[in-house]
Amino acid sequence: MTTQIALQQHALGRMIGMRSSAVPIRKSIELALEKEQEVIVNFTGVEVTQSFVDELLGALILRDGPEVMQRLILKGCTEQTRGIVKFVAADRAEQFMLAVH
Repeated sequence: MTTQIALQQHALGRMIGMRSSAVPIRKSIELALEKEQEVIVNFTGVEVTQSFVDELLGALILRDGPEVMQRLILKGCTEQTRGIVKFVAADRAEQFMLAVH
């Protein structure tokens, strides 16, 4: 089974940036992952901030480790969004590894 999360429905216009707005979306992702479902996060039509991505994905990495990103499919990312995701994922993966060791 697949869970699809379209970020556009959570955006005000094209922007979705507040850290707090990522929390309920992240909780939906966590529930789907707990049920071993494939999770597709669709970024089509939205611009995101680093704070939003950190709360959405960075918190998952800190909790479950960097491998959690292999269980997510990110669709519709702009070049800028891809850069933000890569930065957040690398930063939080490093923090996770430091905490583990």
